[in-house]
Amino acid sequence: MPTRLGAGLAPRIEQCLRGVGADPGPDMIRTLAAFLDRVVEWNAKVDLTAARDDDELVDLFVADAAVVARLHGRSDESWVDVGSGAGAPGIPLALFTGGRFTLVEPKEKRVAFLRTLVGALGLEGVTVRRDRSDAVARQGFDVAISRATLEPPEWLVEGARLARRAVWVLVARVDPPTLEGWQIDRDESYTLPLTGAARRALRYVPVTPARTA
Repeated sequence: MPTRLGAGLAPRIEQCLRGVGADPGPDMIRTLAAFLDRVVEWNAKVDLTAARDDDELVDLFVADAAVVARLHGRSDESWVDVGSGAGAPGIPLALFTGGRFTLVEPKEKRVAFLRTLVGALGLEGVTVRRDRSDAVARQGFDVAISRATLEPPEWLVEGARLARRAVWVLVARVDPPTLEGWQIDRDESYTLPLTGAARRALRYVPVTPARTA
């Protein structure tokens, strides 16, 4: 990682958010900058991100969450972010949507980081669990998301086991997975604003049985 990673992130955060159709206020930009500053600080001693430069760091941690939040809207739904790692996309999504989030991460050092971060940012609606998804399957979340823990087809199956209302699947260039009983109701292709990588956000919801006369 470059020694200057994390220098002057606020302008890049604003550019990234505007690039995916968000309209960020200064308070949100400052909060996201504080979040990424912590990621950079901890990354010097704990493996949190493979980002090679500031542009990649901001795109990886902010862009997907901003797109999902814009498509999903604000709500008080319960979310689960599986394999949350350094907090993406769960932490930014919690800030954008106002939802109640459970961040599930099995690695002890990353859990320590997430708990420190939640306290530092004052995120009262965010809970961190040192577990795998099997351990929280019975909680019955409204919405499930995961960025890169499983391949998209596997994640859709697992997300459908965890969530009642919606499963978000983030893909690059692969075709959308399918799952019996679930259908896509939100689908947006976009480009990561700072690095130019192709992305696609898909929301799956349970199929509503057709009504008979």
